Amino acid sequence: MKYTFLPLIVLLLFSCSPNRPEIFKNQNTGGALGTSYTLTYLSDQPLDFQKEIDSVFDAVNRSLSTYIPNSDISKINRGDSTLVVDAMFRDVFGLSKEIYQKTDGYFDPTVGVLVDAWGFGPGEQMELDSVRIDSLLDFVGFDKVTLEDQNTIEKSHPDIHFDFNAIAKGYTIDRLALMMDHKNIQNYLLEVGGEVVAKGSNTIKEKQWVVGIEDPQMGETRKPKILITLKDRALASSGNYRKFRTDSITGNKYVHTIDPKTGFTKNANTLGVTTLANTCAKADAYATALMAMDLDAAIKLLMGQRELEAYIVYLDEKGEPQEFMTEGFKQLITE
Repeated sequence: MKYTFLPLIVLLLFSCSPNRPEIFKNQNTGGALGTSYTLTYLSDQPLDFQKEIDSVFDAVNRSLSTYIPNSDISKINRGDSTLVVDAMFRDVFGLSKEIYQKTDGYFDPTVGVLVDAWGFGPGEQMELDSVRIDSLLDFVGFDKVTLEDQNTIEKSHPDIHFDFNAIAKGYTIDRLALMMDHKNIQNYLLEVGGEVVAKGSNTIKEKQWVVGIEDPQMGETRKPKILITLKDRALASSGNYRKFRTDSITGNKYVHTIDPKTGFTKNANTLGVTTLANTCAKADAYATALMAMDLDAAIKLLMGQRELEAYIVYLDEKGEPQEFMTEGFKQLITE
C-alpha cells in the first residue's frame, strides 16, 4: 500500500492582476502527517486559520496515526476490542470497505503486518521469504474485520493490524476542505504531501487552479510532465520511484507498494498513478489500489466506472515510457 512519499504534484499559483478589487492570498505552510503542506485560500481580507488547521491534523492523528502509541488505531492494533471509535475512524473504515470491494481487494488497510514486515511502518521489520509471507497473509483481509453496532472493531484474529496511511492523508485534506467550507471560503487550493483539493478558481489571476503532475522518470529533478486544471475536485498520486528501501546486504530494492494478494512488494511496470475523484480520500485510496494492480487490471477497472478520472505512466515491454489517460482526464490538460 502507499505510505508517505515526496509529492508528485507541483502547485502553480499566480500573482495579483492590476485594476482588480483586492483579493488576499492567505497561505499556511508547514509539516504534518510525516510530510509537508501548503494551504492557499483566497478572501477579501487577510485571514489565518493556522489554529484550526492544527486542530484538524491533531484530530486525525489521534484517531488514525499508527505512529502515535495512544491513537485509537494503535490501541485497536494492540488488541483493544472495547474502544469506541470516533466519527473519523468510522468514515475511513466505511470508505475503505467500499473501495476494498470495488477493487477486488487491492485496496486493503489490513495490510499493516506486511507494511511493518517490509520495513515501511512503525513495527518490526522481518527477514522475509515466501513461507513467512504466506503465514502473514493469514492476518490480511478487510473481510476479516467488522465495525460493530456499538462502534467497536471486531477482528477475526488479534494480529490483524490496520494501516490507513493510504487513505488518511486524503481524508485529512477533505476535513481541511470542510473546515474551509464552514468558514465560507469559496476559492482554495489545499495540498498535503502531493494530494490536492481545489475549489472555485484562482480569482487573483481570473483563471482556474492549475497543478502540474511531476514526471516520475525525472528522479530528484522535479519537473511537471503535464499541467491540468482542477476545479471542485480532488487529486491524489501514488508512485514507487522515490519511496523504496534498499537492503544493505543484498542490494535488493523494495518499493513501498505492497500487493495485498501476494504479500510481496510490487516491482511492476507502472511508475505512477494520478486519480481524480469527488473526495481526496477516495482519490488517495484508488491511486494506491491502481498501483498495486497489474496494468491491464487497472485500466479495466477505470474503463468500467464513472466516478474516477486517471492518468497512468508506465513502461512498455521495451522499457519505453507510455501513458494512459481516461477521456475525462484528457479534457483537463492545459498549457
